[in-house]
Amino acid sequence: MFQHRLVNIMLIIIISLTLIGVVALVLYNHFSTSTEAGAEPSIEEIIDNSWETEEITTNLSSNHLFRGRFRIHADTKAAASELEKRDFQINNIIIHELAGLSADDLQSQDGIDTLEETLRSEINSMMDEGRIIRVYTTERMIQ
Repeated sequence: MFQHRLVNIMLIIIISLTLIGVVALVLYNHFSTSTEAGAEPSIEEIIDNSWETEEITTNLSSNHLFRGRFRIHADTKAAASELEKRDFQINNIIIHELAGLSADDLQSQDGIDTLEETLRSEINSMMDEGRIIRVYTTERMIQ
């Protein structure tokens, strides 16, 4: 069988094409299952990588009371664990930000979005492990 030159060339070509196909399939499976940078995380990932504050009650600058909770979504479980350890610092940031706002600032959707974005950037600045993806307002009551 190895004495015919044409048969040897065909075997080499078939084996080469098979190896190229296997490598291409492995690479395709590897890169297609990883999450893309712009892809939205699943709800399980959000829950696993997030931490919820206790209920916070504080005064606003307009002599109103704010009562609410926030869920902070981090990019990794290690970052979510760090959030839990830094709970007092996060509560401090939230209270300081709320103290500068009035009830009118928090009545609109834009006001809540601005507060969430401000909290995200402030908490990100103190994080050692990972980063904050988003802050969700889960409860809000202004009196």
